[in-house]
Amino acid sequence: MPAELPFILRGQKIGIRRPSAADRDEFVALAVASREFLRPWIDPPDTNERFDSYLRARQSPTDDGVLVCELASGRIVGVININCIVRGLFQSAYLGYWIGAAFAHRGYMTEAMKLVVAHAFGEMGLHRLEANIQPANVHSIALVRRCGFEKEGFSPKYLRIFGEWRDHERWAIRADSASVDRRETAG
Repeated sequence: MPAELPFILRGQKIGIRRPSAADRDEFVALAVASREFLRPWIDPPDTNERFDSYLRARQSPTDDGVLVCELASGRIVGVININCIVRGLFQSAYLGYWIGAAFAHRGYMTEAMKLVVAHAFGEMGLHRLEANIQPANVHSIALVRRCGFEKEGFSPKYLRIFGEWRDHERWAIRADSASVDRRETAG
C-alpha cells in the first residue's frame, strides 16, 4: 500500500482521501473508461478541463468530496461528493457518488459510504445526509439501504441529467440514527 497517501479514513479494503491536481490523469482515465457503465445515472468529469473545474468546486466551504482508493494499490476506484453543505440550524448536505466500472460489485462503495457517513457526522459535524437516486438505479438504492439510509420520498423531475428532467427517490440518514464506524487515521 502506498504509505504517502493522506487518507482521511481507512477501511479494510479502501481508504478515502481528498482529490488533488496530481490525480487528474488517473481520475479522467477512470471516468472515460466508465462512461457507458455510468449512463444514464451520471456524467462524471471526463476531460482535464472538467476535472480542474471539479477540483476547484471541492475547495469551496459548501462542497467537499473524497476519492475512494484501493488500500492495496492506492488506485482511485470511485468518488463520493458531499455537496451543498448548509451549516447553521440545518447542518446537512447532499451526496453524489460513482464507482469505476472495473471496480463495481466488490463492496468498495459500501465500505466507502460508511466511512464518509462517519466522517460527515464526526469531524464535519453534520446532522443529515441526503442521496437523491433515480428509481431505476437499483444498485445505488441497494447501496444506501445497506448503509442505513431511509427512503423519505419521491421527487418528480428533480434533476436534469443528460438534458432530461428525471424523477428521483429521496434517501437520507441522520447522525442520531446512524451507527457509524469511526476508524479515523491521520493523513
